[in-house]
Amino acid sequence: MAGELRDERFLYMISCFRPRLKQFIRVQPVLDRLPSLSAEDREKVRATALQRGEVEGAEELLRAVERGPRGCGWFHEFLQALEHGGCGMAACYVNPSLSQLPSPAEEADHDLCVHLVQLLHSTLVDSMRTVQVAEKCLQMGIFQDEDLDGIHTVTENRGNREGARELLSRLVQKKDWFSRFLIALRETQHGSLADDLSGNIGGTKDKQNGMKNSTNKETEVTSQPDYAILEDLKQQENMNDNFSSENNLLETSIGKNSVVSESDVSIGFGSVSNLNENLGQSCTSSDSDEEESRASPEPDLVLRDYQMEVAKPALNGENIIICLPTGSGKTRVAVYITKDHLDKKKRASEPGKVIVLVNKVPLVEQHLRKEFSPFLKRWYHVIGLSGDSQLKISFPEVVRRNDVIICTAQILENSLLNADKEDEEGVRLSDFSLIIIDECHHTQKEGVYNNIMRRYLKEKKKNRKLAKENKPLIPQPQILGLTASPGVGGATSYSKAEEHILKICANLDACSIMTVEERASQLKNQVKEPFKKTVIADDKKKDPFRERITEIMTEIQNYCQLHPKSEFGTQPYEQWVIREEKKAAKEEKRKERVCAEHLKKYNDALQINDAIRMVDAYNHLNNFYKDEKSKKTERSDDDDDAPAVSKQDETDLFLIGLFHAKKKQLKELARMPEYENEKLTQLRNTLMEEFTKTEAPRGIIFTKTRLSAFALFQWIKDNPKFEEVGIKAHYLIGAGHSSETKPMTQNEQREVIDKFRGGNLNLLIATTVAEEGLDIKECNIVIRYGLVTNEIAMVQARGRARADDSTYALVASSGSGAVEREYVNIFREKMMYKAIQHVQKMPQEEYLKKIQNYQCQSIVEKEMKAKRLQQKTYKKNASLITFLCKNCHKLVCSGEDIRVIENMHHVSVKRDFQLGEI
Repeated sequence: MAGELRDERFLYMISCFRPRLKQFIRVQPVLDRLPSLSAEDREKVRATALQRGEVEGAEELLRAVERGPRGCGWFHEFLQALEHGGCGMAACYVNPSLSQLPSPAEEADHDLCVHLVQLLHSTLVDSMRTVQVAEKCLQMGIFQDEDLDGIHTVTENRGNREGARELLSRLVQKKDWFSRFLIALRETQHGSLADDLSGNIGGTKDKQNGMKNSTNKETEVTSQPDYAILEDLKQQENMNDNFSSENNLLETSIGKNSVVSESDVSIGFGSVSNLNENLGQSCTSSDSDEEESRASPEPDLVLRDYQMEVAKPALNGENIIICLPTGSGKTRVAVYITKDHLDKKKRASEPGKVIVLVNKVPLVEQHLRKEFSPFLKRWYHVIGLSGDSQLKISFPEVVRRNDVIICTAQILENSLLNADKEDEEGVRLSDFSLIIIDECHHTQKEGVYNNIMRRYLKEKKKNRKLAKENKPLIPQPQILGLTASPGVGGATSYSKAEEHILKICANLDACSIMTVEERASQLKNQVKEPFKKTVIADDKKKDPFRERITEIMTEIQNYCQLHPKSEFGTQPYEQWVIREEKKAAKEEKRKERVCAEHLKKYNDALQINDAIRMVDAYNHLNNFYKDEKSKKTERSDDDDDAPAVSKQDETDLFLIGLFHAKKKQLKELARMPEYENEKLTQLRNTLMEEFTKTEAPRGIIFTKTRLSAFALFQWIKDNPKFEEVGIKAHYLIGAGHSSETKPMTQNEQREVIDKFRGGNLNLLIATTVAEEGLDIKECNIVIRYGLVTNEIAMVQARGRARADDSTYALVASSGSGAVEREYVNIFREKMMYKAIQHVQKMPQEEYLKKIQNYQCQSIVEKEMKAKRLQQKTYKKNASLITFLCKNCHKLVCSGEDIRVIENMHHVSVKRDFQLGEI
């Protein structure tokens, strides 16, 4: 019983002081003194420390201790391992007797000393004779033999500076080290460094002399940890104006030290090579950033185990695709990889620059504000820009001034194109050391991501040639792709799905596509799978409103002699009518063009009627014909009483007259509830059910068009039942101008999302703009209202339903084909994961060979397309083709001077063309 109580006290001490323990534990010496620890745990801890650093290794060790062999004396063995492994400070915190536990004041003093070392880190590393100081520290009992051996090894293999960093990293983990370290410095002829550390600069000559002869006093101080020196330091801080900037940094640091966070651990106590780097970077941060960091401590940049699993190859510098579901923290992984990449570049004194490419404007600010800036701004210059950004400097200048650039891909592509022109300033891919591509499944066909990556592949191909010729290679950035679902590209078989995955990998030059395997259970706990259901509405009942509309459309088609092959109210019909409108406009056939325009409006009305209410469809047509009548009527500016003059021609009179002839009947039908849309009834029931079973419900309805999003919003607003159950809705549509419906601005989108996140809204009615990328708070209910596209959209929409006990529902009519398409998407999703697994298990040699073939194919396809486009351009404008004299290169004639006779002879018809001149 006493043993169990003692064990519980040990565990309690570990849980209370875990951040401190992780600072003070050196993994290898402690492992060597834990014979009871299993070989498996020992290897796991050692591997973690090696791959992810001492702090993460210490965390893994503490976990192993907590679950370790709870036999007699297990925790005593761990305590002894800490004491004899040179981790005396850690032993003080874990000892359940509390006899050696440092007081808060002692902790603050210790942390102050550590920050002094941080401030003077560069000077110490540059000036200290490492081996002499290390040996003196051993004599004085600060270090053990193991510490000295480690410092010796690093110094011999990597030089004095790296040895000094190793010394400092071990030093700050020791107990009562500061005073004794000052003595060690003085006794090894490093008096100036001791003076710098003790703050004895700019004082009186007497004081300096007094400090130089204070060895005996310093020896006495060692029994009481550093108080006298710290008091002296604090007095110096108040007196010495020369160090105001250092004092500010010190105050900032002290303010954070009552409880040391894990971010402090990684900065102050990991490998001290980070100290110099962090110190140098913190000096470059702006005043506003400094003030902000004082107001709110920086968040910890720590990855979960499943995130670290997929990040490992990228941390080793490999090109990879990370495939993680929505809500699992893909962007956080990218931030971690960015920080690690830039840190390593800094340590190696190599240029490091990261660009994060996104495919939607709102993602720029989202990634900057929520992810990259909070974690990186203290150390690196981070900026976000899109086509909406009002910059006073050029993009190349932005790149030069910043370490991390977040922008839309088109901005980079435009600047790359500019670099190809001699008179324009642009950037090159070699200006970056890491390119992160968000939603990288778009890297295919003629997308902007793929255009950028084709440049990369061409440079890679050129490098192979340069390598054979022993010429300098073009520097190439590391590539990191992020996606929730790469899709299968419309594949209907596993082989085609695998081919699609391989092509995406080839386009991104990825050596692997990473999914969570070992830590799948942790990922499953993090990303909740919603309950899926399908709600089918009966569409067999009579629809007289639709019948009247189709009758009108048939009359218009007969009038203008247009005969479609598609059904009314469908997307193929819409595409056909748009083509006819463009064709008629080009051929200057007004009758056909105007009729096609009106048919498009009636087709819109049919789609609205299928999705929402008849009254919404009627209002859509009525508003259109009101505008048409107004545009076709002219009033006198001078005489208000003068009658309006009609500008309608025969076609206008027919079309406007036809609508007004049927208007009354349509209006009456729109008011008849017995013909109302059954799908709306099912949607209402689903919403009422979901919003009454949860305390704080939150949901999204995905719909096809902006028109239907706005109409659904109006329907909810007009129905008091929704307000009674607490539904507060708003629509969220795209910012593009490709639709006739007025778009939302970026600010309007942001305002709606912020209200949804804050709880002022709890239901979004959205087009596909909300499916991908946007940071929308986790939902209890996600409804796809008759909208079924592909497996990528399905996975991403479903990923929005990640709250506990959430529901993903498809509401569709029985004859729409939506349910069948959803089942196809589910099959394709399974096919996608199976294809990814097959690609992951593929032998590396086979994988690389296939990737290389697809890359060559992509480059050739692009070149062939460019050639065809050029030929098309030349055909339209033959004058662009020029013929030069082969001897003097003088212009002789152009393509428009050439005629083809009998489909074989090419003859110049230019009058002054003479054969003798060539």
